[in-house]
Amino acid sequence: MNIGFIGLGNIGGAVAANLIRAGFALTVHDLRREAAEPLLAAGAAWADSPRAAAKGADCLITSLPSPPVVAAVMEGADGAFEGLGSGATWVDMTTTDADEMKRLAAVAAGHGVAAVESPVTCGVERARTAEITLLVGGDAADIEACRPIFEAVASRVVHTGPIGSASVVKLVTNMLCFTHLYALGEGLMLGKRAGIDTATMLEAIKASYGNSFVAENEAKFILDGSYQVDFTMGLAAKDLNLAYELGRSLGVPLELGGLVEQ
Repeated sequence: MNIGFIGLGNIGGAVAANLIRAGFALTVHDLRREAAEPLLAAGAAWADSPRAAAKGADCLITSLPSPPVVAAVMEGADGAFEGLGSGATWVDMTTTDADEMKRLAAVAAGHGVAAVESPVTCGVERARTAEITLLVGGDAADIEACRPIFEAVASRVVHTGPIGSASVVKLVTNMLCFTHLYALGEGLMLGKRAGIDTATMLEAIKASYGNSFVAENEAKFILDGSYQVDFTMGLAAKDLNLAYELGRSLGVPLELGGLVEQ
């Protein structure tokens, strides 16, 4: 199976590397060619444009920062839809807007291309070790056709429903993640100011009802002073805004989510 891969950031680069290790033939593209260098050294081919990355691909995977970037890559000048052949599959791993994902899936269908959404959760560290969870939305048959790809990069695949459903689920999980992180920071600071050793405080949290995936996996970057979670504040703000706007459109008040967004 020939795979085109566009977007080689922290998550995309890790997923692409795992696909190469699993024996897939990859053609890659990114705005920064230097991001592709480790993959090219491992055997990937370089494409100068989204269209070139998509040309001849059985499956095109995108892992991009935001909905507008996805639209530009897929529909813009020299875009990927111009290169994808009828019968190919497009898998979008971007954390995106459900309505925009549905719109682009309809555009893909007009080109004879099946669309599957597959946002990634569980972080960069797990992406590197192929232990991420994929939240996948789309037609069951299209998802099953992508199963070998998904199993090469993830330890768990959750089919959330039709196109758009995985985007909603991903926004909810990210909103909860950032809320947990915000609360963890407050808890650690409260203990610190009360004279409790921070490592001891974290050990107690992890052994209590106050524990969370965030405490288990992200707090170490607070304790070692690096704060290096490989995720930018800009992406966090984008994801929280998408969740907040979804809440507004559905009439669901997001009091905690809105506070954390602010």
